[in-house]
Amino acid sequence: MTSTAFETAASNPIAYLDRIAATDLGRSYKGRMLDELDIRPGQTALDLGCGPGTDLTSLAQAVTATGTVIGVDHDQATVDAARERTADQHTVTVQLGDIHDLPLPNHTADRARTDRVLQHVADPARALREIHRVLRPGGRLVMGEPDWDTLTVDHPDSDLSRAYTQYVTDKVVRNSRIGRQLPRLATEAGFTVPSVIPITPVFRDAQAADKILGLERTTQRAMAAGYLTEEAAGRWLGHLSTGPFLAAVTFYIAVAES
Repeated sequence: MTSTAFETAASNPIAYLDRIAATDLGRSYKGRMLDELDIRPGQTALDLGCGPGTDLTSLAQAVTATGTVIGVDHDQATVDAARERTADQHTVTVQLGDIHDLPLPNHTADRARTDRVLQHVADPARALREIHRVLRPGGRLVMGEPDWDTLTVDHPDSDLSRAYTQYVTDKVVRNSRIGRQLPRLATEAGFTVPSVIPITPVFRDAQAADKILGLERTTQRAMAAGYLTEEAAGRWLGHLSTGPFLAAVTFYIAVAES
């Protein structure tokens, strides 16, 4: 069971992150997160789970030459990429580190961001306690996370849509419902949460959605895990690749203050 309409091989992680950042959706939500950070010149800003440094330059521009930007990531390859991309920016440093045990002193930073990071970590509550520790009193954290339980993909057989989303929430993403949990977890970590901003992108083009959702790859895995039969998977992909397409998922931006 395969479809020629969708990608069958995953991009490498750095290429995937770059791809999302270059989309209209990526530029839009990242811009909103930057606005909510409300960075002032001279401040210290953290990008936790910075990946290949996609957002470090925009943070550096916001803190200006008098500020500091620190990127932290657990993966050496992405740290190396981020360091290479920001080598000419003297206000930016990138460190290898674990968000559960940040290599930073108490009350280091004025601002911090996490972008689609907490959905993957082992212990989001512990990570948020660490972020609270390194932020100065009155500091601000802005988090952006999808809630994969809200994923909707239209199909004439709604049972197939439910099975597909159930597989994503059960097996694909470690903390698949983290979007809705952000206010509670942040509050329990010692933050106040003055605002939560829902963003619900709607995809009308199957190929564009596939570049973010990996429709065929995920369907193949769902079939192997017993969430879809081979016949059902064929009907599912057949309609997605040929019929009118609509998919949506809610992405939450939560603003937290220390």
